[in-house]
Amino acid sequence: MIYITLNTFKALGVREDLIQGLTELGIKTPTAIQREAIPFLLAEGGDFIAQAQTGTGKTAAFGIPLLMRIDPENRAIQVVVVAPTRELAKQIGKQLFRFTKYCAQKIFVEVLTGGDKIDRQETALQRPTHVIVVTPGRLVDLLGRKTLSLESVKLLVLDEADEMLNLGFRREVAEICAKTQARQATWLFSATIPGEVRKLITDYMSPQAQSLKIDQKHVVNRDISHHYIVCHTAEKTDRIAKFLKRQGEDRGVIFCRTKAGAIRLYEELEECGYALGILQGDLMQSERDKVLRSFRKGRFQFLIATDVAARGIDVEGLAFVLHHQLPEQNDYYTHRSGRTGRAGRPGVSIALISSREKQDIAKLGLALGLKFAEMR
Repeated sequence: MIYITLNTFKALGVREDLIQGLTELGIKTPTAIQREAIPFLLAEGGDFIAQAQTGTGKTAAFGIPLLMRIDPENRAIQVVVVAPTRELAKQIGKQLFRFTKYCAQKIFVEVLTGGDKIDRQETALQRPTHVIVVTPGRLVDLLGRKTLSLESVKLLVLDEADEMLNLGFRREVAEICAKTQARQATWLFSATIPGEVRKLITDYMSPQAQSLKIDQKHVVNRDISHHYIVCHTAEKTDRIAKFLKRQGEDRGVIFCRTKAGAIRLYEELEECGYALGILQGDLMQSERDKVLRSFRKGRFQFLIATDVAARGIDVEGLAFVLHHQLPEQNDYYTHRSGRTGRAGRPGVSIALISSREKQDIAKLGLALGLKFAEMR
């Protein structure tokens, strides 16, 4: 794809009412994926494959064009967005709702995920619904109950396709593709394109599908400053506790690589008197939702989380992110650090490392195009 040097959403062809919604969210300058995807999806709108990681701005990259394709007068479901997890689906639905705040004609978006009461979802679908954001299993369940029809669907969006297949949803995705055969386009977003995703593309998308790849150096938010602290493992809790003490009313997230490490750090900091919450893999979905609600409402100041449990963290006004350990993969660092520095506000990302991990920080900076400064 030819790189398009357009630096405003108006220049990309986005409607003024949607630009107003983006501006209110602090989204004023298009990211790399938005600059390249939006003009194609508005002008051509055919099958589209984007290799892009979390943090690239892909929700707006597909969300704005899909909203501009909606006919508000048609009460039927016109767009299906499929996401691998409940947390991501809710996050996408929330963003689409916010984008449409200033639209003259109401666009109705419904989020349908496992873990929520299916009876309530069936009732909600009796209202006009233009866009559904779904997890694969729940959509197949609703199709089996004949609760909804996909006959009017003209666009199918598959977000985080590699994660979807990693979670074992190939059969469900195949069924969804089969039930939307009248669609005009499929837009697929994936951090990686392994064999399983390649087969999905071959089976259900046009051979002439447009492709786009956003490299990692276009991913990380430039409003975030990146730092590291060298210390022994035994000193980490004390260094974190002293850092938190200096934060005043500022709020943030502390990431741990393992569930056991997150629980241990939570217990140690709780003993120091800090107001904390924790998200880790053993929590039931209802428990995760409760923790996130409490954090959003400010009932505690700091949140400890593992990477697996953290995909749904979308909390405004976080001043910092701490990394108790470096993540296993570069894209996890992007996802972690992206919890801060939102809506044009500055943020700070700090990793606690051993002296032997200095080379890992150097490699991470090189891979992501970042400069890490040492803190003492």
